[in-house]
Amino acid sequence: RILITGNLGYLGPVVVRHFRNRWPGAELIGFDTGYFAHCLTGAQRAPELGLDAQHFGDLRQFPDHLLNGVQAVVNLAAISNDPMGNQFERVTLDINHRAGVELARKARAGGATTFVFASSCSVYGFAEDGARTEDSPLDPLTAYARSKVLTEQDLQSLAGPGFRITCLRFATACGWSDRLRLDLVLNDFVAAALSAGKITILSDGTPWRPLIHVDDMARALEWAVARNASGGSYLVVNAGSDAWNYQVRDLASAVAAAFPGVEVSINTAAAPDRRSYRVEFSRFRQLAPDHQPQVGLREAVEGLKQGLMGMGFSDAGFRQSPLIRLQTLRRHLDAGRLNSDLFWTS
Repeated sequence: RILITGNLGYLGPVVVRHFRNRWPGAELIGFDTGYFAHCLTGAQRAPELGLDAQHFGDLRQFPDHLLNGVQAVVNLAAISNDPMGNQFERVTLDINHRAGVELARKARAGGATTFVFASSCSVYGFAEDGARTEDSPLDPLTAYARSKVLTEQDLQSLAGPGFRITCLRFATACGWSDRLRLDLVLNDFVAAALSAGKITILSDGTPWRPLIHVDDMARALEWAVARNASGGSYLVVNAGSDAWNYQVRDLASAVAAAFPGVEVSINTAAAPDRRSYRVEFSRFRQLAPDHQPQVGLREAVEGLKQGLMGMGFSDAGFRQSPLIRLQTLRRHLDAGRLNSDLFWTS
């Protein structure tokens, strides 16, 4: 029995499908507050049909009984990027950090043996002096990144014999999903190329980003759920590939190559973007040799292109659309469906 929190977001549908294919006899349970449940993109069926049960609720008010008989918890639930974290800093810390750690406490008390936390390479912040390893200094520059650091720190004290915790510091996500987000760098570039015929880079194009496809994130999560004692009862590991460290301008060029005639515009006068870091993934290669990333950059771009074309995407103003997660939250707030603490009002 596996509990997946935050399964109604961008990554969740991919994880549910992968887990169901990998473990057809497992009992898969979803738990999500539903902010983005309606944000389906080209799906022919509800991704949640791959679950045995879907529960709705806020992680800050998690019902203990859902942990009965659960052996593994995969915590994807989070206010999931920098713009949302900046606007809702206190809520971000409440959900991502405090509620996430409390979920781990409840899981341990309820008899679970495995807890997997979706962390982020954004904890490295600004790192221009070489690729970061798990032992490198941390420099969280945003509320989102700080929430990941704090959660990792507090989870360490909960791990021990009989309760294995894995913190996967994921590279920046990309790729097609049944609940696509376009507020991610590669996804944004493909959407801009398709809808506007132009990719605009607001920075000078030099910042480094490690990327990972959502399919490969699901493979890493599978490994973390089933991993043996190798790595210890508490493990922090960068999840991604050395080959997927890119400068932003190179990502734009790769996307433009898939769309003949698309122009790339770089703001060479922009102030340096302090969110720039390369990451080393040797520990992940050593510990998870059979679960290494498999999707290449061209394949990721083509998947996004075909998926967007398949849903008839042509919205050049997509940065103001529900495909941008902050815009979805703002719509909920403006309509009175959410209050300022991001609790549903009815």
